[in-house]
Amino acid sequence: MSAIAVSSPSRAARLLRLCWRRKAASAGAIVTLLVVLAAIFAPWLAHLDPNEQDIAAQLMGPSAEHMLGTDTYGRDVWARILYGARVSLFIGVASIAVAMLVGGLLGLVAGYKGGRTDRVIMAVMDMLLSFPSLVMGLLVVAVLGPSMVNLIIAISFTAIAPFARIARAPTLAVRQRDFVEAGRALGYSDLRLMLRHILPNILDEILVLGSLWLATAIRTEASLSFIGLGVRPPTATWGGMIRDGFENMLDAPWLVIFPSIAILIIMISLNLLGDGLRDATDPKLRNE
Repeated sequence: MSAIAVSSPSRAARLLRLCWRRKAASAGAIVTLLVVLAAIFAPWLAHLDPNEQDIAAQLMGPSAEHMLGTDTYGRDVWARILYGARVSLFIGVASIAVAMLVGGLLGLVAGYKGGRTDRVIMAVMDMLLSFPSLVMGLLVVAVLGPSMVNLIIAISFTAIAPFARIARAPTLAVRQRDFVEAGRALGYSDLRLMLRHILPNILDEILVLGSLWLATAIRTEASLSFIGLGVRPPTATWGGMIRDGFENMLDAPWLVIFPSIAILIIMISLNLLGDGLRDATDPKLRNE
């Protein structure tokens, strides 16, 4: 039975190799990596503080000094996009990590236990799925108040149900396999069977959904920041930058265009990567 756990790293490596063979997925992975690196090395790529105001440089267009122009307060747009990437990516990754953990465990328990436990958990998940993710996030942030932590809680709350459903389905099949029955015969606890022997066999589906939902999380963060329920200013976020630049869009269109392009790039690249991972886990598509 230990072979099941040992084989999971090799399976993950094979999954990445299969994904890399697909041009669209590899392109999405490269672009995503570049965005992440740009966010990490923002202090070296941006020569100005993202919150430094220069009243004399208000609403300046792109130039040698300010590559993407300045905003209403004279702050450098390039610097704010780079530092905004840090915030948007952190919120997206943190919220999806929480949703994967909570939703994945709920789906695992529901699929393994079955019966009343399954019905109760999935009834709650179905109720959560009945609300659009943006509406659910809006309600949670409106109750808790705008802050980075509350934004992570809100976005993760909207994504728990999809992860529970994606974890439950393969668990129903894996729990019937011989190595699980053998574990029961040897007296292994339910917790050990779920975490050490079933979970490694359903991780592929959870990770694929995570890559796809990461784009949704970033979009939700941008939407909530745009309506003023995101991270508090002056912290740079892509959605907040679009909100701040909206009133000057006609006179300074770069304030809306550049952060919108940043959101579009990361969403497309993450979706391409997620589609590639999904195809790599589909036996019907692996050899295409």
